[in-house]
Amino acid sequence: MHSFTIKDLENLSGIKAHTIRIWEQRYSFLKPNRTGTNIRFYSNDELKKLLNVALLNKYGYKISHIDKMNEKEIKEKILSLNQSQAQQERIVNELIQNMVDLDIEKFEDILDNYILLRGIEKAIPQIIFPYLEKIGILWLTNHVNPAQEHLVTNIIRQKLIVGIDNISSSVSVDKMVLLFLPEGEYHELGLLFMHYLLKCRGVATIYLGCSIPLDDVEYIVKLKQPDYLYAHLTSVGHKFNFDKFIALLNKKFPTLPIVISGQLTHHYEKRIHPPIYLKRSFAEILEFVAAL
Repeated sequence: MHSFTIKDLENLSGIKAHTIRIWEQRYSFLKPNRTGTNIRFYSNDELKKLLNVALLNKYGYKISHIDKMNEKEIKEKILSLNQSQAQQERIVNELIQNMVDLDIEKFEDILDNYILLRGIEKAIPQIIFPYLEKIGILWLTNHVNPAQEHLVTNIIRQKLIVGIDNISSSVSVDKMVLLFLPEGEYHELGLLFMHYLLKCRGVATIYLGCSIPLDDVEYIVKLKQPDYLYAHLTSVGHKFNFDKFIALLNKKFPTLPIVISGQLTHHYEKRIHPPIYLKRSFAEILEFVAAL
């Protein structure tokens, strides 16, 4: 069993911590434990309950009504939601729940069924990326067991690579983007997704992958002369320093536009000056790709 903070639950469910506390006081579906210093922590089951409750509440069910439902009734109501967005959110929640339970066979079945039904080109933006956005929060806070992370990462990585290999873009953009992760960063899925988006747009790409020294990036830049550098930061090693990383990028590539996205950009509050640009949301990433 793993424990989650109230902030984890807020990020994963979309329900504010203040509201979660109110629900705990008024209703019976959440019963957190507390540490010796009286800090709330939540089990796998608490997380799964809240994901289901939050989904039903978002699509019209009152909390007082949900609180009276048993587990079977909640599942039936969730399956009866007709809106396509609700169904996509339900599937993302199921992926999270199966990851938490380490039910990897069911996790992959859900992905495979959606890909079979909708195709990989729709599964990536509708299911895989929303899942990665949510679960990246747990990677960042170390509330996912490494075994869980490695298992689901390898499954999704395979799906993304298949999607990238199958791209046949009808457009072509006269731009080249070099994609890499800095030393100590091994969370590759966000960068693979960016690779997918760029190839769909018809952009030429150079994909270097995980934990690449900047000296190696510099060598490829001199050789290939890309139009942009792109890095995605999810959860780098303890020795990583964002300020030093920015300073090194400015020193090595003073005129080359550099785009950085990922969870770590959400918490970096210092002003960044061109040619370095932070993309803190999926919408900003899509705007960048569309503008190429």
